[in-house]
Amino acid sequence: MTTIQSQQIWIDQQNLANTKVVHCDINVSDLQQDEVLLETDSFGFSANNITYAALGFKMGYWGFFPPQSGDNCDNPNGFGIVPVWGFATVKASCHPDIKEGEKVFGYLPMASHWVIKAGKVAPHGFSDVHEMRKSISPVYDQYLRCAADPGYDKNREAWQLNFRPLYMTSFVLDDYVAEKTKGETLLLSSASSKTALGTAQLLKDQKAVRNASYQVVGLTSQSNVDMVKTTGCYDAVYSYDDLSALTSGSSDSRYWLLDFAANGTLINNLSELLGDSLSEVTLIGATDWKAEEKPNPKLLNAEIFFAPARVKLRQSEWGHEAFLTKYAGAWQRFALKISDQFFEQSHQGADAITQLYLETLNGSANTKALNVATFD
Repeated sequence: MTTIQSQQIWIDQQNLANTKVVHCDINVSDLQQDEVLLETDSFGFSANNITYAALGFKMGYWGFFPPQSGDNCDNPNGFGIVPVWGFATVKASCHPDIKEGEKVFGYLPMASHWVIKAGKVAPHGFSDVHEMRKSISPVYDQYLRCAADPGYDKNREAWQLNFRPLYMTSFVLDDYVAEKTKGETLLLSSASSKTALGTAQLLKDQKAVRNASYQVVGLTSQSNVDMVKTTGCYDAVYSYDDLSALTSGSSDSRYWLLDFAANGTLINNLSELLGDSLSEVTLIGATDWKAEEKPNPKLLNAEIFFAPARVKLRQSEWGHEAFLTKYAGAWQRFALKISDQFFEQSHQGADAITQLYLETLNGSANTKALNVATFD
């Protein structure tokens, strides 16, 4: 009998600053048919993962990796595991078409080991169809086989860990906006966030090809204005303290807010400033999870953009392989464009990972770091 100890980082669902490291035994000989034991190699971490925690109940993110009690495990009552995106190696497999040693990329828990039940196995990857997994979209359940993934580059794993999942949202959000825009000025809040940067780059760089007339404008804190301008992803950048500059010299513009912050006060300020000129509001993320006032979608007549639904639509229309190829090309162009704006930072061990989580939670983490987290 082979027993593997899984290190898991649990988060208090009611008090996100309360964490604990738990060790749970996994008996490999207890694996059932089609179950696969994944060993986490590395994962990225950013404000996006805090969004998963902050919207854990509202959007269902707590349901992906429910912690389980056991003889040697704490009672998980009131605690959950925050999802991350990372690389993992198949440590043991009871599925005939999945071999030990395979490397995959996908949605993982903050844990060193985890058991999934493999299904929908294909040359490009497979899905977790485990009964315990309460998924909100099949897109989150897919594990890509690195050996068959056109977007994988072993020399740029840190970039893939930190940007690729977010850039997927950027990729399909750009596609959505391009289909729907009528030439509005596109306002992107939390403009320094990785998802906003990716969206802005796609929108700006493809403007000429689309023969489009929209402008791509970033809104960010005063301290981030210079950094955001340096990326070259936006036509213009303004601080939250200088919103009035939006309307200087322009009285007939229409505006579409792509909101990544979920700060109700900011949206109210924009609504007051722009009035009826603010024709669209789309809610995408919640980087400002501590905002005292949250946006009210009904009151704003705002739509909520759910990236997995758009991914599913385009995959069905273009085909899975064509979708991945288009995405990989866009992703590589983006990474090349901003490669000098970020640096890699390693975090090894459960304690260091917990510290990274807490720093990201309280806003003190370096937003220019490409975080690579590994367990001991």
